[in-house]
Amino acid sequence: MSQTSETQLLEQQLIAFRHDLHRHPELSFEEVETTKKIKAALEEKKIKILNLPLKTGVVAEVSGKEDGPVIALRSDIDALPIHEQSGVAFTSENDGVMHACGHDFHTSTLLGTAYLLKDHEDELQGTVRLIFQPGEESGHGAESVVKTGVLDDVKVIFGLHNDPTLKVGEIGSRHHALTAGVDRFEIHINAKGAHAARPYEGKDPIVILAQVINVFQSIVSRNIASTENAVVSITQVHAGNTWNVIPASAFVEGTVRTFSKDVRAYIPERFRTILNGIAETFESEIELKWFPGPPSVENDPEWTDFALDVAGKEGLTPKLLEPTSIGEDFAFYQESLIGAFVMVGSGGPYALHHPKFRADDHAIYPTSRYFESLAIEALKKLTASV
Repeated sequence: MSQTSETQLLEQQLIAFRHDLHRHPELSFEEVETTKKIKAALEEKKIKILNLPLKTGVVAEVSGKEDGPVIALRSDIDALPIHEQSGVAFTSENDGVMHACGHDFHTSTLLGTAYLLKDHEDELQGTVRLIFQPGEESGHGAESVVKTGVLDDVKVIFGLHNDPTLKVGEIGSRHHALTAGVDRFEIHINAKGAHAARPYEGKDPIVILAQVINVFQSIVSRNIASTENAVVSITQVHAGNTWNVIPASAFVEGTVRTFSKDVRAYIPERFRTILNGIAETFESEIELKWFPGPPSVENDPEWTDFALDVAGKEGLTPKLLEPTSIGEDFAFYQESLIGAFVMVGSGGPYALHHPKFRADDHAIYPTSRYFESLAIEALKKLTASV
């Protein structure tokens, strides 16, 4: 079979694999069938699968030189609780669940990289560990992989995410903060209910709720330096259940996105100060619950430049990006490892997490080739530096 025919066959296999995953999406830490399919595809090529205490997800490896360095490549495998409206022929058959973030694209890409590396494993200057990570959308899937110890001997790690704002063939990244630190908060207001005609007999939690929302919107504009970036968004508000009763309680939920450790630590403290003042003013009880998610992805400058240089050599278009306020739990790997995270152009008309999101199949194989080259060149660089 000619090289062109082999390339076309692999591309078709990867696209078919992606379409199958897309038809059968699974939520975070429920990716049981997805895990089985990944394992079967790896076993078909006789790629080593590591035996790890993971309920879902897979870690495999391709090894060349036994005493060489170890690097890691990571993709994610879970979907979102979204009803698909993309109109693609391979639309989700699991109602209310959709690969609206392109993790099926990521998984297929890394599978292609695994196949390509396996074809040249004797030439590798070390070991490439391939992480098909569960639970990224939960914000804590990476932690479950880290806890297994499978990364303890890894020198460098690379990850990818598709980006529909980039064209197919574009690879983007940046030094230091690429994505935001992500936190979720809940605010429970306990006041005193009353008849809507006699509000003075109660402590109206809806008035309190309005104060909370208004004051929170001043935190970024008035408490954080203009040289820093942060987002405070209220995303859920609940109070009352009928037109003529002032309720006794209210609920507010939202998210905070930050790029600086200092700002990330400051905002919940500012929340508490504001809420304590409002609670005293309105003679009510206000409880803040804070749920920290992944920190900001902090790319190593040297390895980021390396990843972009490899993209250029592979005929792709490297781009320097601005920080994005999306979250990415790849950041948990970077707490103990150096490495770089890149954005891959998927050329879609709709944003990530949109019910009409689509990723271009034609980006899968070139990205697999890129990550193969990235792994090979990274092992060479590490070997040369010893």
